Amino acid sequence: MEEVTPRSNEYWKRVKSLHYDNIALLSTPAYLGPLPDEFLRVTTAQDIQEVSDRQAALALQNIQNSYTPYMAPNFVGRLSITVAQAKLVKNYGITRMDPYVRLRVGHFVYETQTATNGGRNPRWNRVIHCQLPAGVDTISLELYDECNFSMDELIAWAEIRIPQSVLRGETLEEWFPLSGKQGEGLEGSIDMVMSFNNVVVQPRMIQTSAPVVLVPNVASGTPMPVFVAPNQPQVARPPPVLSEEDLTRIHEMFPQIDKEVIKSVAVANNQDRDAVINALLQMSS
Repeated sequence: MEEVTPRSNEYWKRVKSLHYDNIALLSTPAYLGPLPDEFLRVTTAQDIQEVSDRQAALALQNIQNSYTPYMAPNFVGRLSITVAQAKLVKNYGITRMDPYVRLRVGHFVYETQTATNGGRNPRWNRVIHCQLPAGVDTISLELYDECNFSMDELIAWAEIRIPQSVLRGETLEEWFPLSGKQGEGLEGSIDMVMSFNNVVVQPRMIQTSAPVVLVPNVASGTPMPVFVAPNQPQVARPPPVLSEEDLTRIHEMFPQIDKEVIKSVAVANNQDRDAVINALLQMSS
């Protein structure tokens, strides 16, 4: 191997190579541009505080912009429907019949639970609360038999017009005729309790998640994550629930009304004892 000395050829080759590299480096054009405002500027505590205040103001502005108003559709009030029971003229099941009810109010569809082995006398006592759209005055009802290995079978149906007495604020219990294979209004009847509350639907606000803002720390100069919490909505207290003793006393006042129906009326009237008694008085009159 040839020794690299100041007089050797290899030495002079390396010197020339370094010389050419330096020339190429010096001939490279420099790119100049506008310098930032903070270039060679000493950052003070006041500057950091101004940046912190600016970021906090932007965060609050983002929170205010994150509230999207939601305007409710044109509802006229809340309709409460208790699907109590039904009496059918025929059992369409092979071994048994498991009926359930499907209601349609406007564009909204509701279902009861399945009355397992309900047969010709199913009982549900299901309370359904729905908003009544303007211009809708009928309830479409369909009664199905729940099947395990095939499509559920439609047993009966009805178009129920909401009584004007209900729309005036009265509570009404009535047996409505059902139509089906036996003929128009010949499939049996269904017991329903209806009440209406003319409540104006207030627009609600939809809030997105609150942002996380990096606020500089004045002491160390490093950014610190700060969570900007939005205004928390007030949590509504749940209404009082009538005890079994209260329900028993009310049932003693109205022995002709089934206790399960009284429970459904209590749910429909937000467990208000006076409102429940008034509703039962209207039903029994």
